Amino acid sequence: MNDLDRAARALLRLPPSCGPVRLVAVDGHAGSGKSTLAARLSAALGDAPVLHLDDLATHEELFAWTGRLREQVLEPLSRGETACYRPYDWRLRRFEEARALPPAPVVLVEGVGAGRRVVRPFLAWLLWMERAAEDSWARGRRRDGSAQASFWDGWTVAETRHFAEDPSRPFADTLVRECREGYDWLPGPAVTAGAHQIITHGDGFPSVI
Repeated sequence: MNDLDRAARALLRLPPSCGPVRLVAVDGHAGSGKSTLAARLSAALGDAPVLHLDDLATHEELFAWTGRLREQVLEPLSRGETACYRPYDWRLRRFEEARALPPAPVVLVEGVGAGRRVVRPFLAWLLWMERAAEDSWARGRRRDGSAQASFWDGWTVAETRHFAEDPSRPFADTLVRECREGYDWLPGPAVTAGAHQIITHGDGFPSVI
């Protein structure tokens, strides 16, 4: 059993947080590896649904997507219903046809700001990708190429402002550090010792107690 399998088992043992759903956020700086981790966790969970916050943001509303998230996703899931959201097409600058998001045992939401204050009451667990902002941004710029340079210039300013006003990392349950092979899973700032704690981090892996 690898580290992702152990993490998946631990997440499945959490109590539901949004109706019947265990909503698990993957937050971190742009370019930190959130999408890759979410995809790997989804596979370990048997193809758990993943909501990418890039699908709810727009060019004009990089972080002003909370209304859409609540109305299109959180409220339906909290009632045990299939959510239905319209992903944004960043090339055509318009919303596409609706996409379904079922109330699975675990639903992953990944993106910058996934652990913001309006989302946290619905979360079962908050993962933070432990990679410095400048390193993450440089990685993202290399990935997207020179054509997206001006977008990244504006993005870094907007992201810095967002996390200054509404930080996620201080509330993370687990810090996830990408390694050459797999991940290190470290206790986040929100973790405190006590009988109520459900996931511990012994031997470098999350485990259920």
